[in-house]
Amino acid sequence: MADVKAIDAEHRTGFAAFLAHPYLLLTLAPLFWGGNMVAAKLAVGVVPPYVLLFARFVAAMLIVAPFSLPHLKRDWPALKASWGWLLFYGAIGFAAFNACLYAAANYTTAINSSIEQASIPVFVLIANFLIFRVRGKPLQIVGVVITIIGVMLVATHGNLETITTFTFNVGDLLVLLACLIYAAYTLTLRYRPKAHWLSFLGATMVGAVIGAVFFLLVLGGGFGTLSALATTSPEGWAIIAYVAVLPSLLSQLFFAQGVEKIGANRASLFNNLIPVFGTILSVLLLRETLEPYHFIAAAIVVAGIVLAEFSARRA
Repeated sequence: MADVKAIDAEHRTGFAAFLAHPYLLLTLAPLFWGGNMVAAKLAVGVVPPYVLLFARFVAAMLIVAPFSLPHLKRDWPALKASWGWLLFYGAIGFAAFNACLYAAANYTTAINSSIEQASIPVFVLIANFLIFRVRGKPLQIVGVVITIIGVMLVATHGNLETITTFTFNVGDLLVLLACLIYAAYTLTLRYRPKAHWLSFLGATMVGAVIGAVFFLLVLGGGFGTLSALATTSPEGWAIIAYVAVLPSLLSQLFFAQGVEKIGANRASLFNNLIPVFGTILSVLLLRETLEPYHFIAAAIVVAGIVLAEFSARRA
């Protein structure tokens, strides 16, 4: 029994040490989110979007519940004082963000969506200044601009001239709304209660399920549409399993930990890796062609992140 406890303590210590590396966490989070974009493409015609949203967060809540309950009981005083924020993180930061992206896919192009999602760090910088009077450093702003250029290069397939034909429609506005939502989530993580990470995940997953139910009832045709799960193929269940575990649980945990370690302005820059990873995974899983501009854009994005981070560390 003593050996088992020692091994368990070692595993816990090892995972805690892993969570202490913000740059690794903030790289893995967009990797899994990039995979979420590929999963969404694979789900078209396989799992209805709001059914996928509902199944994703219900499954995530059920997975994390057995592990989080003991910590939820212990951390209840701190969680109770911040329960509104925890529901906000789940319902808005998790469910509403993905609901907007799922809906936008029906109206706008992938190029538009990718360009618009590069606005997240811009929204974070502006809101941080307007609300909290946190000023971005000059090199940090330059780093943001550089990363956006890299993202735009990926989004336009190496031809930046296509930006001149950029037009807004309902889908574009939905993506921008999603970016605003996620910027708000990023900024408000400063109000996250001091609690075990499993308590945080367990509580926010409740909010995510509430948000998913809302979107299913209002936009997804109600609970009757869940009958689609009865005829879902193994591919559909594999997609649900992926989005329930990696983007829903691990990415959210990793990003929250990263924001806590280095702040919202610096952490939000790593979101620009999402389209880069999404492109790479699309090549590997969707058999799309890998072009030279993919490598160039990835190098630009990384350079922008490094520059902004260097500026923040100097400050």
